[in-house]
Amino acid sequence: MEQQPPNQLNIEISEEVAEGAYANLAIITHSHAEFVIDFVNVMPGTPKSKVKSRIIFTPMHAKRFMKALIDNVSRYETANGSIQDLEQVEIPMNFGGPTAQA
Repeated sequence: MEQQPPNQLNIEISEEVAEGAYANLAIITHSHAEFVIDFVNVMPGTPKSKVKSRIIFTPMHAKRFMKALIDNVSRYETANGSIQDLEQVEIPMNFGGPTAQA
């Protein structure tokens, strides 16, 4: 019988979750106890968009996630070139529909 090394985490993912959900907008809110990130897929010409996924972090885990994302974006850009910043691209956030409120 094969034993796992100490401190190794065994993570499983269902087929449904493995398919993922596309999002092109993240709305981040926070309180003193948690950060809430709602992932939304906003489509042009659609007046209403639904939250596809909501992730709730403790402040400590939100900061760890931020650091991990910064590290991964840096490694991506090293391998693939600079990602164009959204501030350099003019995208109408309402796509002709109502503006998002958080």
